[in-house]
Amino acid sequence: MHVQLFTGDAIQPYIRNLAGLRIEVFREYPYLYDGNFDYEQVYLYSYIHAKYAAVVLAFDGKDVIGASTCIALEEADTFIQFPFIAKGYEVSKGVYFEESVLRKEYRKQGIGVRFFEEREKWAASYFKKKNITDGRFTAFCGINRPDDHQLRPKNYQSLEDFWKHRQYEKKPSLQTQISWKEIGKEEEEFHTLTFWMKEWDK
Repeated sequence: MHVQLFTGDAIQPYIRNLAGLRIEVFREYPYLYDGNFDYEQVYLYSYIHAKYAAVVLAFDGKDVIGASTCIALEEADTFIQFPFIAKGYEVSKGVYFEESVLRKEYRKQGIGVRFFEEREKWAASYFKKKNITDGRFTAFCGINRPDDHQLRPKNYQSLEDFWKHRQYEKKPSLQTQISWKEIGKEEEEFHTLTFWMKEWDK
């Protein structure tokens, strides 16, 4: 297995793999996402067209078995930027880690750590390129689910301890809402997600 970072047009050959992975992994709890392949492909092309964005892919031989993405916060969707703007953060000084998806059989083998390492390396190069020397941060968000959710698996393990170990702090005052269709539902619904941040200059 190996991990490699891609930017720009180099991402294009893997769009179908990425779309399939997102649908497969986000269908699991806690996201329960009933994905649409055409939508996923259109969404993922935004990483090719963005000025500052990257995709980290994990391979088993030639097979793509995991992916992790990042983008300059100022190029992220408005509903991602707005909570930071509302709390006085400068979006021009942030990098947003959009998602990490990894097939079940490859988890707990260190790939998740590599995803964070590669994205933070890319973030560091972005800060350097933009000459950002203070107020720097990286962030991602996770869905809010009650512990007694009816579809929560008995053996479900939250990633919060893993995120804390990577020096990320949960920020309850920073939340957003994103809509998607859950499995078993007829229509899209809004879901509340809370941001986790790593402030590089503290």
